[in-house]
Amino acid sequence: MKGNTQHISEQLDVTDVLKERGDLLGFSPLNVQLTARYIADAAQVDGELEMDVEMPCSRCLKPVHEHLTIPFHEAFVKKDAEHKEEDEDSDFILVEEDKVDLTEYLIQDMLLSLPFVPLCDEDCKGLCPVCGVDRNETPCECRQEKIDPRLAGLADFFKQE
Repeated sequence: MKGNTQHISEQLDVTDVLKERGDLLGFSPLNVQLTARYIADAAQVDGELEMDVEMPCSRCLKPVHEHLTIPFHEAFVKKDAEHKEEDEDSDFILVEEDKVDLTEYLIQDMLLSLPFVPLCDEDCKGLCPVCGVDRNETPCECRQEKIDPRLAGLADFFKQE
């Protein structure tokens, strides 16, 4: 394999991985564009992963469509006398075989790249916690006084009977 370069271009169906995720309204297959090279004693795999996801806005719950472009960089070294154990700080992954199934590494990078707090807009006002109206569309007149729980007991102290 030394001196060889291999291009990997395929679509990975991630339905089995993402079907149980309640935070996803929809998703496309994972498009994989990678180049694998043998450099020194390591197989270096670089490229990009792309996919479209649809998630509810974390403030107003409207669907948010995002196109994800995920960089992928991994180096694989065959376990031998020189490389017996993988160090936590190492820049490579030790493997037993000559061939490596990249699927688990691709899925791991995809899952880590999913938006944690998707927003339809940075200035999204969200839903009113009292009446539930979308504050982006309709102003809300609900009273939302925040009382420090440590002082809540004093609220009744000043009420007159």
